[in-house]
Amino acid sequence: MRDRDEAGRPRNARPRDEYGRPLPRGAQGVPRVPDDYAPDAKEALAEAARLLAAGRPFHAHEVLEARWKTGPGGERELWQGLAQICVGLTHLQRDNLSGAATLLSRGSARALAYGRSLPPGTAPYGLDLDGVADAAGRIVSGIGTREADAGTAIGEILGHLARS
Repeated sequence: MRDRDEAGRPRNARPRDEYGRPLPRGAQGVPRVPDDYAPDAKEALAEAARLLAAGRPFHAHEVLEARWKTGPGGERELWQGLAQICVGLTHLQRDNLSGAATLLSRGSARALAYGRSLPPGTAPYGLDLDGVADAAGRIVSGIGTREADAGTAIGEILGHLARS
């Protein structure tokens, strides 16, 4: 049976490992992002970058997802796109290459579309969204040729998030 909060919304209270995989109930997992976490943009980017640097893209996704759910509605595509890129990196860590390629492509398209909706030359929160999309594209190409490495891929994306 799925965990639910007081309002009946689905929640997953099971502990997770450093790659975000659910562990058996009662097992010791790594700390999770609280359900009520509401970071501002700077905090979300800094925490996501810290988690990526630690090799934990699943947990970076949770931070970015919290921002997408609590931030301004007009920024939803940006935060959802960045979260999906982190999920793509998580799939790459877990050797789910198809899922990785799909989420990296979908997430970079979302983030890039958000960036293109802004006035030319605008870099939201200092992010180079063209660079993020280019890095995601290179990773997807590497997946296609079986040359993608999760650690290198995380570093490529991190290089564009850590500029904020």
